[in-house]
Amino acid sequence: MGRLTGLPPRLAGLPPRLASTPIDAADRDRKRNEFHPWRAWYKTPLWRALRMATFTRDLFTCTMCGRIEGDTSKLVADHDTPHRGDRGVFFDPNNLKTLCASPCHSKHKQRLEQAAEHR
Repeated sequence: MGRLTGLPPRLAGLPPRLASTPIDAADRDRKRNEFHPWRAWYKTPLWRALRMATFTRDLFTCTMCGRIEGDTSKLVADHDTPHRGDRGVFFDPNNLKTLCASPCHSKHKQRLEQAAEHR
């Protein structure tokens, strides 16, 4: 009895149809900043001071789940009303609240915001 031979790959010769994706974080951030210029506001001294003032006001406590977190890298100063590039709304201290980065901000809050955008 003869041996079975494998079929040749049928998709190997197709050219890629997707544009190249950025491979490093700096390139990805640069492309995102080109699309959303307001993202640079997050690097300003004014934002950093406002972020820390928000954490202090809220006693480093997530306003969604109540978890107290001393490590500020695990906290997010979240905008209650999405700013959509409006500088006044972005830097309004009354529009900010403290959320833990995960899961309250990265999962629950972003799901709510994305659902509201699609309505």
